[in-house]
Amino acid sequence: MNTFNRHALSIAAGMTLLGLSGLASADTIKIALAGPTTGPVAQYGDMQMMGAKMAVEQINAKGGVNGKKLEAVIMDDACEPKQAVAVANQIVNQKINFVIGHLCSGSTQPASKLYEDEGIFMITPAATNPAITQQGYKMVFRTIGTDDQQGPTAGRYIATKIKPKKLAVIHDKQQYGEGIAKEVDKTVKAAGITPVLFEGVNKGQTDFSALITKMKKDGVDFVYYGGYHPELGLLLRQSREQGFDAKYMGPEGVGNKDISAIAGPASEGLLVTLPADFSADPANADLVKAFKAKNEDPTGPFVMPAYAGVQIVADAIKGAKTEDAVKVADYVRKNSFQTPIGKVAFKDNGDLKEFEFVVFTWHADATKTPAK
Repeated sequence: MNTFNRHALSIAAGMTLLGLSGLASADTIKIALAGPTTGPVAQYGDMQMMGAKMAVEQINAKGGVNGKKLEAVIMDDACEPKQAVAVANQIVNQKINFVIGHLCSGSTQPASKLYEDEGIFMITPAATNPAITQQGYKMVFRTIGTDDQQGPTAGRYIATKIKPKKLAVIHDKQQYGEGIAKEVDKTVKAAGITPVLFEGVNKGQTDFSALITKMKKDGVDFVYYGGYHPELGLLLRQSREQGFDAKYMGPEGVGNKDISAIAGPASEGLLVTLPADFSADPANADLVKAFKAKNEDPTGPFVMPAYAGVQIVADAIKGAKTEDAVKVADYVRKNSFQTPIGKVAFKDNGDLKEFEFVVFTWHADATKTPAK
């Protein structure tokens, strides 16, 4: 039921609430930045916050939006679904009309229902599970591709470039990780490769000895892992320690410096699907300089999509000549926007009409190069 009515909802105490422009004011347009600033994937939340905050600062420096400054309100969901719902409740009670986030698919989906019901505009720069935009909602958008785009990119690379003798597909049993693993599984099967193993591990698991022993016994020479870096980092390290030398591949959820910190030399040669490196686009040269002037790294996969999300909100408010989130969402759906991730336009379901994932080779020093 989409009532678009504001009503009182209980909220969780202790949420992180930081206004970048001071206290809330009728003279500002508040934008909630919702994602993990604590927990095992907080590094990804840092990327999201970094990109969004830079957009807020630069838009405000140019005069703001329709005579008002943007005000960023940072809220920590720790990539936990229950906490994400508590954050969404708080956003409702704060009467914030616009949200950049959430980051994790498992957090984004339950929060999105509240935003839809309450008429709050949400644009995620990171949540890739297709189900989020298959709910028939009108207030939910994203500035990143989906697992049914990323998974086939990985699957086609495995089938045409790797051509493994024995493939294992492993996932973390979470909405994001299992979802993308299923897409890879489907794609390689369509290409004539049947994985010898499709198996889940537990979020937070630290001992992978049994799994490694099983893969060694099955003669696995290539492993696709769907999930985040904490588990894969340990799996890579323990594989090296136990003499299991299969090559590994994962999605954008593993492509950050912590994978190298956890796995060490075992992270060398890991294949990762990531959004294109938008920081390398000459059109973004000045923006990249602005990040580097603050000693910030603009190369993270969610930095530019988060910046783009804020920019789209600002441009749509200007274009629609209103802060009514429902009218802004309608404007976004009907128009295109020039952003650091390129010129973007949206499908009716809130997905981007076009988005490209690229296969990179990860290195132990936490750098990456395009895979051959």
